[in-house]
Amino acid sequence: MTTAAKPRSAPGRSARTLVGRSPLRTLGVATLWGIVALSIATLLWMVLQAFRDTRSILGDPWGLPTSADPTNFIHAWTSSSFGLATLNSVLATLVASAVTVGLAAPAAYYLSRIENRLTGFLSLYFILGLGIPVQVVLIPLFVMLDRAQLTDSLLGLNLAYIGLAMPFNVFLLAAFFRSLPLELEEAAALDGASAFSTFLRITLPLARGGLITAFILQVIGNWNETLLALTLLQSTERYTLPVALISFLQQQTYSGADWGGLFAGLCLVVFPMLVVYLWLGRRLTEGLTMGMSK
Repeated sequence: MTTAAKPRSAPGRSARTLVGRSPLRTLGVATLWGIVALSIATLLWMVLQAFRDTRSILGDPWGLPTSADPTNFIHAWTSSSFGLATLNSVLATLVASAVTVGLAAPAAYYLSRIENRLTGFLSLYFILGLGIPVQVVLIPLFVMLDRAQLTDSLLGLNLAYIGLAMPFNVFLLAAFFRSLPLELEEAAALDGASAFSTFLRITLPLARGGLITAFILQVIGNWNETLLALTLLQSTERYTLPVALISFLQQQTYSGADWGGLFAGLCLVVFPMLVVYLWLGRRLTEGLTMGMSK
């Protein structure tokens, strides 16, 4: 009596199943979700404390607000010139981010399409720029901008943001351009289009996801940047939001701690970028994965 042969499983299927159910992966996923839950809980706690006064916060740090009174937000907005600081942050963030991406795009395109000794040296130059921390160049940068009379100005801060962000953006956008097909550019060249016209009309639209990704990353980084703004800006009317928040905290040190106003100031700094990420986070993820496709 013969028995039917059992169907053989696909090779590697059991291995993938074991890997998918491994305790290490389960622990990693649980840890990741734990970090997410802790971050969300911290954010909610910060928002709730922004509607409470200092006495109630110190009496019961885990308590809930009794009303949605925006007094702390009004006090933080007016006492430390958060309104003007918000405008300065918007200007510094948008101008520096747009100019950085606008300058990095043609440079990255050239480095991704031309291969010779010069482009090899320039690529290595930009890669080395990624490994230089801002703390190393902070003093020389301040001295250079001071001699050019560009300290305590948004123009000098924008120039610092643009120069320090160029290596990363060129490196990132070059990877996007290398992932784009060359057939369309070759067809445009056969039709008589110039290199600049091909870059402007064909390559840039195809690389829109990468450009938006680089722009979003720059916006988030420039909005939250504190060290350069704190070093280069001295006048209150030129403070960005992180520096205005530090100034507000220093004021409370001498006049008495206002924890409710401090939490309200933190909300004013954090929530704009949270809204931007929730709005464009999916596009950011898609752009990063597309850039790593090749």
